[in-house]
Amino acid sequence: MMEKTIPARSMSRAWIGRYSLAWLGLWMAYLVPQQFAMPDQLARVDPAGRITDFGVINAVCGVVALFTLPLFGTLCDRTRSRFGRRRLWVAGGATLFAGGLVATGLQSDWTGIGLSWLACSIGFCMATVGFTALVADQVPEAQRGTVSSAMFGPQTIGVVVGLFCLTAITGDLPRYLLLAAGVLVLAAPFVLKHRDTTTTRPDGGVGLREFVASVRDNPAFAWTFGTRVLMNLANALATSYQLYFITDVLRVAHPEQVLLLLTLVYLGWTLVSVYFCGVLSDRLGRRRVFVACGATGQALGCAAVAIAPGTASALVATSLFGVGVGAFLAVDQAIITAVLPAAENRARDLGIMNIGLFGPQTLGPLLAGLVIDGLGGYQVLFTLAGLTSLVSGLLIYRVSSVR
Repeated sequence: MMEKTIPARSMSRAWIGRYSLAWLGLWMAYLVPQQFAMPDQLARVDPAGRITDFGVINAVCGVVALFTLPLFGTLCDRTRSRFGRRRLWVAGGATLFAGGLVATGLQSDWTGIGLSWLACSIGFCMATVGFTALVADQVPEAQRGTVSSAMFGPQTIGVVVGLFCLTAITGDLPRYLLLAAGVLVLAAPFVLKHRDTTTTRPDGGVGLREFVASVRDNPAFAWTFGTRVLMNLANALATSYQLYFITDVLRVAHPEQVLLLLTLVYLGWTLVSVYFCGVLSDRLGRRRVFVACGATGQALGCAAVAIAPGTASALVATSLFGVGVGAFLAVDQAIITAVLPAAENRARDLGIMNIGLFGPQTLGPLLAGLVIDGLGGYQVLFTLAGLTSLVSGLLIYRVSSVR
C-alpha cells in the first residue's frame, strides 16, 4: 500500500465557491423530491400504498448504491481522459441525474416513479464520487473543515430554495424540470473551470473482498464508517416521513405550510451550525468533539418530539436537530479524508465510505415505514432515531488518529 499524500496548495475562495454552488444544485434536486415532491406525487398516484411505495423505492436505490458507489469509485480512479477523471464523473453524473429527474416528472404510477428515481440516484452517486475524491486530491488538511461546510452547507440552502419554488408550482413535470435545470446550471461553472491534478495509478479492484479489506485493515476507517452509518440512519429515521407525521399526527389544516416552517427552522439552525463549526474546527484542529455534540443535539431533538408530540415541541425538536446535524456535517468530510488508507485508491475508498451516507438515507425510509406501520408508530420511531444518534457519538472516539 502506498503512503498517503497530503495536498499542500490552498484552495482559492473562487474554487470553494464554485464547489459549493455545484453541491447546491445536487442537494436541492436530491433532497427536495424525497421530502416533498415524491411523497406528494405518490400520495396522488397511490394514496393507499404511499408509505410502502416510498419505502420500497428508497430501499431499492439503497441496495443499488451499495454496489455502485465503490464500483464508480474504482472506475473513477482508473479513468484517464483529456477532460480529466474526477471532472468527467461529475459532468456525467450531473447529466444522468438531470435526465432522471425529467423522467420522474413524466410518470403516473409508482413503479415508473421508482425506476426513474433510481436513474437519479445512480447519477447522484456518479457525481458524488468525483466531487468527494477532489477534496482528498487537492484540499489541504487545514481547509477541510471549511470545504466540508462548503459541501454540506448548501444542503440547507438547497432544501429551503427548492421547497419555496416547488410548493408554488403545480404539476409534477414543471417541478422536476426546475430541479433538473438547477443541477445542470449550478454544476456548469465548476465543471468548466476545474482542472484535475495528476495522481498515482490505482491498486486493487472493487467488490466484497476490497470492501472487507478496507474495513478490516484500517480500524480508523472502519470506526468512521460506522459513525457515519449510524448518524445518517438517525437522520433518515427522523426526517423521512415528516409530511406524513404532520398530516397524520399533528393534524394541522395546512400540512405543507407547517412542513415549510419546520424545514426553514431546521435548515436555518443547520446552516448557522455547519459554517460556524466548520471554521471553528479548522482553527482548533479538532473534529471528534463536534461529532459528539452533533449526535447529542440530534438525540435531544428526537427526545423532545417523542415525549410530547405537537407543533410547539416539533419546533423545539427541529431547532435541536438542526444544530446537531450542522455540527456533524461541518467535520464529516474532514474526518473521512483524514482516515483514507491510500492516495491511489481515494475515489474507491470514498465510494465505500459514501455507502455510509447514501445507504442509510435510502434504506432508512423502509425501516421507518415498518416502525410506523407495525412497531409502535412515530414515538417509537423518534426514540429509535435518538438512540441511534447517541451510539454514533460514542463510536467516533474509537478513531484515535483524529483529534
